[in-house]
Amino acid sequence: MKLGFIVNPIAGMGGKVGLKGTDGEEVLKKAIELGAFPEAPEKAKKALEILIPIKDQIQMLTGPGSMGGEEAIELGFKPNIVGEAKERYNQEDTEIVAAEMACHGADLILFAGGDGTARNLFNVIGDKVPVIGIPAGVKIHSGVYANHPRSAGEVALKYLQGEEMEIKEMEVMDIDEEAFRQGQVTAKLYGYMKVPFEPELVQNQKSGGIVGEEAAIDGITDKIIEQMEEDILYIIGSGTSTRPIMEKLGLPNTLLGIDLVKNRKLVASDVNEKDILKHLEDNKAKIIVTVIGGQGYIFGRGNQQLSGEVVKRVGRENIIIIASKQKLMSLEGRPLLVDTGDDEVNSMFNGYMKVRTSYTEEAIHMLKGL
Repeated sequence: MKLGFIVNPIAGMGGKVGLKGTDGEEVLKKAIELGAFPEAPEKAKKALEILIPIKDQIQMLTGPGSMGGEEAIELGFKPNIVGEAKERYNQEDTEIVAAEMACHGADLILFAGGDGTARNLFNVIGDKVPVIGIPAGVKIHSGVYANHPRSAGEVALKYLQGEEMEIKEMEVMDIDEEAFRQGQVTAKLYGYMKVPFEPELVQNQKSGGIVGEEAAIDGITDKIIEQMEEDILYIIGSGTSTRPIMEKLGLPNTLLGIDLVKNRKLVASDVNEKDILKHLEDNKAKIIVTVIGGQGYIFGRGNQQLSGEVVKRVGRENIIIIASKQKLMSLEGRPLLVDTGDDEVNSMFNGYMKVRTSYTEEAIHMLKGL
């Protein structure tokens, strides 16, 4: 079997620094100025480590340098490099490498990135070659991604070993990053790619809100505000379920960012990881997060500013999860997911936690650290 392995080395760099994506040279430059560093290569290695037992039984095609070659060689693989080595790689390089892999007969392409990377692959290979994505970007609305880097490796391992697997056509979605930064989510379906599907390992496409949730969210909001303690810093997560908290407090809200509130006053808006850590030096804090409908993530998708270090300093006991019953029901019994990039922090969440579902009710729901 031939495996294509591609890493988008800049994927996700805009997350922790609050830029909500890394599409475009100017955004990348700003991310670097704010102290962002590549995380996709490490996530890609977590997936590739799963394949080490069969590294001598497969042929690997990979991109040059930080596009996959460095990671593969470091783990003991002997890949064939496709594409031209450069100091910095861009979207065109991803498409060139993916196209060459398809021409060389790759049976599966394992790639690390976000929705933009999935679009790049779709542009050149469509549904000709099965793929599985290693989640490493800020925006991960598409259904072509595994729920964790190791899960991507497990899917690839099963497929390359010839296990019988359902091949599903999964959505390639992306949003307008510039509109996203202005608080508008405009998602577009670009097409479908073939994915070896394991329901416990591959994430669902993100679902939108359900009509009828407004009353529940209104009640949740009232309870959260009623229970706010004095001199505690509240870290308000992103999303439409947390927005009413800010609105009822009469405070400006960053719909797709993180805001800080203390004593019912805005302390800082649209903060990045560094900002949050600085405020945590002098404050006891609580984090209020909601659930991504259809997927179940509370950390690691669209709120990378709430990094493993932030979550660890705040503490599991100070995490407040809010979601309507309808949103929990949309998960069909699946656990809520935590993917901070820190295995130790993720494991803290294995087990059950309370979820505020209305003014008067809480649900007990299973959580799983990935």
